[in-house]
This record gives sequence, C-alpha cells and structure tokens, in this order.
Amino acid sequence: MTDKSTERRSSIFVNVFVWGYALIALLPLGMMVLNSFRTTADLYTKPLGLPWPPHLEAYVTAWTDVSFSTFFLNSVIVTLGSVFLTSLVSLPAAYALSRWKFRGAAAIEALFIAGLMIPVLLTVLPVFQLIDGLGLLDSRIALILLYAAGGIPFSIFVLSAFFRQLPVELEEAAEIDGAGRLRTFFSVMMPLVAPAIATVVIFRFVPVWNEFLFPLVLLRSEEKYTLPVGLTRFFGEYSTNWAPLFAALVISTVPLLLVFVFATKYFIRGLTAGMGK
Repeated sequence: MTDKSTERRSSIFVNVFVWGYALIALLPLGMMVLNSFRTTADLYTKPLGLPWPPHLEAYVTAWTDVSFSTFFLNSVIVTLGSVFLTSLVSLPAAYALSRWKFRGAAAIEALFIAGLMIPVLLTVLPVFQLIDGLGLLDSRIALILLYAAGGIPFSIFVLSAFFRQLPVELEEAAEIDGAGRLRTFFSVMMPLVAPAIATVVIFRFVPVWNEFLFPLVLLRSEEKYTLPVGLTRFFGEYSTNWAPLFAALVISTVPLLLVFVFATKYFIRGLTAGMGK
C-alpha cells in the first residue's frame, strides 16, 4: 500500500513539474501571439494589456509594407533547398558507408564525422572567401550549398546508425528476387529508415530556418534577405515597431510548428529507435 501511495505521489509531482515547465516555456510564445493583435501605441501605454479589441493591422504591415512576404519566400527556398540537397547526398552516402565493405570506408566516415567538431564561427572568413571566389556572393544558391554541406556530417552520422540496425537478410532477399543495389536502396531500405529521415529533416530545418549569421555576411541585396535578417527591418535607430515585429515573429514560427506537428510521430520513433532489442 505504501509503495502505491509513494508511486502516486511521485507521478503527481512529475506531472505538476512537467506541466508547470510547459506553461513557463509557452508563456513567451503566448505573449508574442497576444501582442501581435495589438497596436504599437497600445503596447507602449499598456505593456501587459490584452488585445481587446484585436487588431490585424500589424500582420498587414508586416506582410506587405515591410516586404516580409519576400523574406518569407526566401527562407522557404533556402531551407527546403538545403534540406533536400542534404538528404539527397547523405542518404546514399550513409547507405554505402554502413552497408558496403570497401577499403577506406572507416576513414571516409571519420572524415565526415570530423565535420561535427568544427565551430561554425571559425568558418565565416574562409566561407566568405570561397563564396566570393566562386562568384556566388549575394545569392540564395550560396546559402543553399553552404547549409547543405554543413548538414551532411550530422545527417550521415544519424542515417548510418539506422542503416546498420537493419538485418542483412533484407538485402539478401531483395537480391534473390532480382533487385539490384539501386532498387534495394529505394524500395527496401529507404522506407525502413523513414524515422531517421524525419529526424534529419527536423534537425536541419530548424537551425537553417533560424540562421542569422551567414545571410547577414553573404547577402547584400535586401530582396534576398531571409527571415532572421529581415526581422531587423523593424528595429529603428530610436524606436521599434513592436506590433508588426510580433506579427512577423508569429508568421516565422508557424512553419516550425507545422514541421513538428506533421513529423512528430516519425521524429519520436527516430529518437527512440535502437533503445531496445
């Protein structure tokens, strides 16, 4: 009886702690959404007031007057392009390194993993010189290639671990059925590592979508800015247009929430795969 009561008290404590932490973590997000339906003047006079009556002018201003729609489109192009290119390169590379036996495979994989150990800030100057030398300065293509290359080490690390967990009998059965290596890869192996692909997509989508440093360094034209750099348009020398800024932050957050909502099932499976036999 004592063990059950102790277990119940522990469960209640854990639930209260988790829900309390969730409320504290969501409080800034809730304030951001509420303040996006207010006016800047109202925010200055009543910083903690409620949006009543709600106003949509901030969203109109953010989307049209400040060219936020252009920044949003640029972020979509750069993020989707880099994530797609990372997956396109990492999937076959991870499959080959984890399933094929050839001389130098361990050294090549170690070289990829070494890319995880390089601090990003140390690469700013050489990356700038490389992009400038290629004539890609002030282009979205440069960001796509840069982010894709930066995501390959982590993606290969995750995908290789998943491919190694798959039994060899799957490939042997596919070979008996007459499938070649490419057919086996696309029809048998890739569907089985869908959780790993979802994990890679989420872990690459979020940092690329929020990345500020390289767009600031590599882009010169305002019409090519991504969302993080475009948000600086709301900050003036002496004042800040707070209501459109909050609206722009809400718009920037929606794609991240959608990615998590649609990929959560595969994401959790990806994080927990291999924890038990």
